[in-house]
Amino acid sequence: MSPLRPFVLAAAFACAGLPALAQGVSGAYLAGRVAETDRNFSEAANRFAEALVMDKENPQIMQGLVGANIALGEVDLIAPVAQDMADLGVGSQLAHMALIAHAAKTEDWGTVVTMIEDERGVGPLVDGLSRAWALVGQGEMGAALEAFDAVSQEEGLNSFGLYHKALALALVGDFEGSQEIFAGRLQITRRGAMANIEVLSQLDRNDEAIEMIDATFGPELDPALRRMKEQMAAGERLPFTHVGNATDGLAEVYFAVASALEGEAGPDYTLLYSRIAKYLRPDHVDATLLSADLLDVMGRYDLAEATYREVPETDPSYHAAELGRADALRSAGKEDAAIEVLQSLSKTHSELPVVHLTLGDFYRADERYAEAVKAYDKAISLYENPQDARWFAYYTRGIAYERLGEWDNAEADFRKALELSPGQPQVLNYLGYSLVEMGTKLDEALGMIEQAVATSPNSGHIVDSLGWVLFQLGRYEEAAAQLERAAELMPVDPIVNDHLGDGYWAVGRKIEARFQWHRALSFDPEEEDAERIRRKLEVGLDQVLADEGADPIKVANGD
Repeated sequence: MSPLRPFVLAAAFACAGLPALAQGVSGAYLAGRVAETDRNFSEAANRFAEALVMDKENPQIMQGLVGANIALGEVDLIAPVAQDMADLGVGSQLAHMALIAHAAKTEDWGTVVTMIEDERGVGPLVDGLSRAWALVGQGEMGAALEAFDAVSQEEGLNSFGLYHKALALALVGDFEGSQEIFAGRLQITRRGAMANIEVLSQLDRNDEAIEMIDATFGPELDPALRRMKEQMAAGERLPFTHVGNATDGLAEVYFAVASALEGEAGPDYTLLYSRIAKYLRPDHVDATLLSADLLDVMGRYDLAEATYREVPETDPSYHAAELGRADALRSAGKEDAAIEVLQSLSKTHSELPVVHLTLGDFYRADERYAEAVKAYDKAISLYENPQDARWFAYYTRGIAYERLGEWDNAEADFRKALELSPGQPQVLNYLGYSLVEMGTKLDEALGMIEQAVATSPNSGHIVDSLGWVLFQLGRYEEAAAQLERAAELMPVDPIVNDHLGDGYWAVGRKIEARFQWHRALSFDPEEEDAERIRRKLEVGLDQVLADEGADPIKVANGD
């Protein structure tokens, strides 16, 4: 066992705040597995550490402890345990990942090469590129380029191999060779495009680099891209920053894999790669943001919020981190704290429309509609050309106006949103449904909602709107059919079930109508809606409509 081993366990155990040997090894291990399943990585690490104190050579416990700590970004802490696994002959991808990353961080490139050649690596893509970057780290550039070429010749790995070869060439100052690869219509990500822009600038081709920014990213640039463009427009030569050494290169390997896995593999597995990327290169903000986003997806809002905090205020991506942090806080139920983050950001990054748009969305969700309108006003005013403003800004401001009872302003915004994005189903549905509720322009409302349904036939809200406008037009049989479809799509929505009850009542299916109203009440509607539903159950829909001054429904066949 590693001489560091007892100290590692003691540190992990102290962090757990748990009494030593408080329970048997099985109990601690099972608790760790439960926490692992729940993606509660801190608890999992603590419980596995407790179990390992009692069973020091158990490979399953070691595996759980290594995985939980990598997910927390604690690679240095867990490297001795990974080494214990290797010494015991345990073949573990997670242990290999930790050991290769630890060796690369300390520039022990010989160990990286040896592990890969001994088939103690992570996987085909990672291993091939890791070996290539290790050779760069050893100063064997010729062998490294051959290794990158070997990866690019593997089926499905061409872009990965060529991209990393381009980065390696740029690292050693061969910008011509690097650009030759980039110019070969290489499929690259946003980060790859930015690396290419830096290469062009190093070649004194700023005009081409600026053209690339405009063609690739359009007029709405984030702070990082805007800064690059401004510097080049002023005649500055951009430094090549995407890879500063071989360790940075390996960080790019893990980040590239994490990016490729996102949405394709489980977020907990993808997180392992983004955490390694950040460990290898602490200033890799894209890896930090990806890790935080994955934690947010997994519902680990505390870890997500803490990870977003790691992005310094001086970084061009700080606003993105703060937007993510606000979202994590809101998801954790800390709405006031989330709004405070955005209010602060709206002062430090007041020039960014997205900041004010997001603040408006948060105000709107908090039913602070007047403040939401002001935030949306600011966002829309920041677009140099009003036509560049996103339809969504007008749409959401229209919702805020509608909730304030300022219908003329709301309708104007909805129609502006449709002008910017014709056929947008969300806007068509909201405007059409609002017109139905107001009992005005019903034919136009029907046309809008029919168009929205044609675009989004599986949206329960939109299908419900179609059924409801047909109901308002007195076309009850057609309405009931659409409302049934909406209830199939959204079976636990109180409003949809309430509407279906009304539809059934209108065609004489009163027993089924009452059943649907009871269902609607079981799904916790707003109190005002609940009160109206209870009244319908007491006296029927006709009497409720009469009490409200509306004409009662003429039922063809009562029961």
